[in-house]
Amino acid sequence: MRAIVHDGARTYFTTDHPEPKLEAGEALVKVTLAALCNTDREVMAGYSPGFNNVMGHEFVGIVAAVADSTDQAAASLVGKRVVGEINLSCFSTDCPYCSTGRSTQCPERTVAGIHGRDGCFADYLALPTRLLHVIPDSLPDDVAIYAEPLAAALRITELSHISPDQPIALVGDGRLAYMIAQVIALTGAPLTVFGLSEDKLALFEPFAVDTQLVKQAAQTNDIHGYEVVIDATGHPSGLTTALSLVRSGGLLVMKSTYASSVEINMSEVVVRELTIRGNRCGPFAPALRYLDRGMIHLPSAEVFNPADFQEAFKSEAFKTVLDFS
Repeated sequence: MRAIVHDGARTYFTTDHPEPKLEAGEALVKVTLAALCNTDREVMAGYSPGFNNVMGHEFVGIVAAVADSTDQAAASLVGKRVVGEINLSCFSTDCPYCSTGRSTQCPERTVAGIHGRDGCFADYLALPTRLLHVIPDSLPDDVAIYAEPLAAALRITELSHISPDQPIALVGDGRLAYMIAQVIALTGAPLTVFGLSEDKLALFEPFAVDTQLVKQAAQTNDIHGYEVVIDATGHPSGLTTALSLVRSGGLLVMKSTYASSVEINMSEVVVRELTIRGNRCGPFAPALRYLDRGMIHLPSAEVFNPADFQEAFKSEAFKTVLDFS
């Protein structure tokens, strides 16, 4: 089958990658669309040491088969359009994470397309049926493809209460930040977005009370002006900006993932009594409902043939999608 593989040193397209072999509880998904994400770029830069697998973790597909056709719930998925969660955890009752509702932190987990498991940049993908979510009939593929990153945006409000009278700052003007801005806007909280591009920031104006270039942050009264600051830059420099914006006693939410390390003055964190919260994958079912109800507005994606993945990674489009249909 066609696949885009990263072997730790290079990323390449192949037409003879072996199809997945199903294990108990799994489904074989025929990938139709697979979207690129900044995390994919970071995987190529070494974010996941030892990764030697098919890349990709955002997809829309059709269930082609299940491991156990006698399982009526699993068998009912065959032929259905689905999106899927990517954290494959042990789900053991003895696991202190899986048994307490924190399966995405399971120490035994693999992560499709990111850590120790083949992802969706291929004709077929194998995932446990429990991780699949059926797409509503009214939701087209080119909108459903946003389910995974929107779920990640919703994780912010799932983990942290956002009061409608709290001033919020969002650092970043990329694709994930755009979805985060809309999720925060729905809470009614006054949002200011800081970014690098005036053109990109213009897209955020319907959801923010203000937009500013990052370089202007140090020249305004916004220093330590926000109760909650969200870093969605995908770059180590975002943390420095976020720390300068968050109020003492406030919350800094980290959405950025990158291959490099970053230094932080922990004395400042202690003295200013800051809370720093990491924030990863989120709930798919609400994400699909948001999309199906038209609550999130998204630009059209640019579509590429999988063999042209290098050009796709160079694209500056809001969203770039590989068509495996």
